[in-house]
Amino acid sequence: MFDGLNISSTGLVAESFRLSVVANNLANADTTVTPQGGPYRSEFVVFKSAPAAASGPNQGIGQGVIINGVYQDQGPLKVVYDPTSPQANAQGNVLYPNVNLPTQMVDMIEASQAYQANVSAFNSAKAMDLKALTIGS
Repeated sequence: MFDGLNISSTGLVAESFRLSVVANNLANADTTVTPQGGPYRSEFVVFKSAPAAASGPNQGIGQGVIINGVYQDQGPLKVVYDPTSPQANAQGNVLYPNVNLPTQMVDMIEASQAYQANVSAFNSAKAMDLKALTIGS
């Protein structure tokens, strides 16, 4: 009876986490030195469907989404000529993160809209469950 609520809640958790990763990318868009060494690398989240039940009434039915992992973008870093920077190499170049601001903004909007869609689905499922509880009374 509460499958709709459970499935929507997995989407809420996943999209909230995705928004956190985007916020972290935006916050580190100019970080040239990390504790691991080198510039920050943009990260992205990969989701996968939650495993379907092997038996019972929900056999073969999807159960939402889970976070498969957070991965670093291995794309090229930005090279900026700035010989005055303490991070400059012998040629005067500084490596900057590979955070693409327009891409991050699109990801943020997409995650926000997906979050809102899951809120709407959750509220609809809740309303249907409440209505089902009143049947026969």
